[in-house]
Amino acid sequence: MIKSELIARLVDSNPHLYQRDVERIVNTIFEEITNTLADGNRVELRGFGAFSVKHRPARTGRNPRTGQAVSVPAKSVPYFKTGKDLREKLNNK
Repeated sequence: MIKSELIARLVDSNPHLYQRDVERIVNTIFEEITNTLADGNRVELRGFGAFSVKHRPARTGRNPRTGQAVSVPAKSVPYFKTGKDLREKLNNK
């Protein structure tokens, strides 16, 4: 599912809301999650899962074409861990 499909489903299930309002709500939620992760904090949605940031140290990698050593800088990557309710729902199908 892509963001536009999510918005369309929310509009369909909530006919009393305008599409532009649902779009604004979805965008605000995603912006808040992004901003919180950018600050280095964790976002937990009970029953769904938790978003956090993992830090990868600098390392030496290899160019797959030439085999030459390449330095890869340290970076932060987003990480998602599913919640218990979501895992149970997926595995009980």
